[in-house]
This record gives sequence, C-alpha cells and structure tokens, in this order.
Amino acid sequence: MAHDADIRSDAKRLIDQLPADASWDDVAYGVFVRQAIVQGIADADAGRTVDHDAALERVRARIRRPA
Repeated sequence: MAHDADIRSDAKRLIDQLPADASWDDVAYGVFVRQAIVQGIADADAGRTVDHDAALERVRARIRRPA
C-alpha cells in the first residue's frame, strides 16, 4: 500500500478485501495491522531495529527476572 497523504484509495482497497460478512471489528483490525506494518517499515528505514540475537536476549532477561 502506498504512503499517500490521501489514504482513501488504500482504505477502499482494505474494505474491498474483506469478506462480505466482515464486522466493524474486522475493519478496525485491518486498519490496526496496516498501521503497525507502516510504522514497522518506517522504523526499519530509520534504523530503529534490534537484531534477532539482541531481541532474544532482552526477552530472556525479562523471563529470568524475579516477580
């Protein structure tokens, strides 16, 4: 999906891809997922990433913490 200031075409495409029995929750989820992807791409482009090993170490450090 494009990074247009006018998001109407992207929103229409998202709606058109939903099944006929979609709910408003499905629409909201689709928007949420798209926004998360756009933000993730922007973060990656800006170098705001953590490599896999560092991410695993962060997770492991949290798991080892006493409650």
